[in-house]
Amino acid sequence: MNLLVVRYIIGWILKFEAAFLLIPAGVGLCYKEYHYSAIYIGVAILSFLTGCIFQIRKKDRDLGELYVREGFASVALSWLALSIFGGLPFVITGEIPNFVDALFETVSGFTTTGASILSDVEALSKTSLFWRSFTHWIGGMGIFVFIMAILPMVGSHSMNLMRAESPGPSVGKFVPKLKNSNMLLYLIYIGVTIICAISFYLSGMNIFETLTMTFGTVGTGGFGIYNDSVASFTPLQQNLITTFMILSGINYSVYFCIVTLNFKEILSFEEVKCYLLIVFGSIALIAWNIRHLYGGFGETVRHSAFQVGSIITTSGFSTVDFDMWPQLSRNIIIILMIIGGCAGSTAGGIKVSRVIILLKSIGKEIRSIVHPERVRKLYLDKRPLSDETLRSTNGYAAIYFVVLIASVLLIAVDEFDFTTNFTGVLATLNNIGPGLGLVGPAHNFGIYSNFSKCIFIFDMLAGRLELFPILILLMPSCWKKY
Repeated sequence: MNLLVVRYIIGWILKFEAAFLLIPAGVGLCYKEYHYSAIYIGVAILSFLTGCIFQIRKKDRDLGELYVREGFASVALSWLALSIFGGLPFVITGEIPNFVDALFETVSGFTTTGASILSDVEALSKTSLFWRSFTHWIGGMGIFVFIMAILPMVGSHSMNLMRAESPGPSVGKFVPKLKNSNMLLYLIYIGVTIICAISFYLSGMNIFETLTMTFGTVGTGGFGIYNDSVASFTPLQQNLITTFMILSGINYSVYFCIVTLNFKEILSFEEVKCYLLIVFGSIALIAWNIRHLYGGFGETVRHSAFQVGSIITTSGFSTVDFDMWPQLSRNIIIILMIIGGCAGSTAGGIKVSRVIILLKSIGKEIRSIVHPERVRKLYLDKRPLSDETLRSTNGYAAIYFVVLIASVLLIAVDEFDFTTNFTGVLATLNNIGPGLGLVGPAHNFGIYSNFSKCIFIFDMLAGRLELFPILILLMPSCWKKY
């Protein structure tokens, strides 16, 4: 392990976080919350100075190349450092005095999980509410994608950072140069954000609601600024949130094709077709199942569409307590929790593309039993799937269920019921937010002990970083020098 290059990259992350922390500080000044604003500025200075210290090295000393091991370790440790410094303002202001709780809330924000330990969100200052939602937008597309879009990283292996952070079974480039590809990706992300914000503002939201809800919707995060999540918003505003959540769960390659007017290519995205089929099929089934709970067809479809969009994109907003829905609807929601959105989007979960690949692999194995002499190649989007993609997908699925089972067993020490524990782990590992039972949309994760919260923190980071970067840190061989 080349610790020098890892430390250098973490330094960049902390410097950028210092800049990000100044934004909520400015919000605090606007709302005359001078005490909170000063604290955020102080943490920003601390983050910047720490970043400078991390980047100290002899001028004549080369950083060395950024190989896979360094790339994965850098991303995992950087996200942890990002969360630690991001949680300090909550502790210093006294709004979340317990550091584990503050770390839980911040990790939940950066990983776009939206799970919370707070029972009274509205008690937070405007400064902290803004920062809490802004972490969704920062983490949605990925901090490394943002940084590499602005400045070159180290060596010629920066793709290893993208591989570690980007959601999905594979990482590609829109254009030949990685920096240009990242810049284009973030420009699209900003474009979607602006369109969403304009729509929210025109629907009647005030500026603060517009910005915070846009961050949570486009980043598919789910932190609400009100105790009832988004139930108090108008039906029009809820429908707009539903639309942009579903759009944010789509692979951003689709938007690249739209920007470049390559509409023919869009028709080849098999994952997007399956994603939309799952979304609309789930909406129809749940609407039929809950039709007796609401006054009319429009209200039924609105709540059904909102919760399906919220869960499959792992946003985590809620308009109603879906834990009170019939068993069929709750089972569908659990399945959607596991599936998640598309690869290359801001959504979490296993990803639709992995589900497709796993189902095709199962079909191939069954057919090989019947016709062992026949050699079949698997395709996705009319392109053959490489052995590496199949191997990594199968490995991811195996590790996913091992982490899931282990986490459920570990948090069982708190003696809560199985539904609460199981869906709590699903909600954090898949970066969703609310689960069922005692961690449903009407409750929060504050009931758990610090030990269990640490397990959830691990799950949120592991889920956002696609398991491997976090797990690699646990391997002793990862830390050996070359």
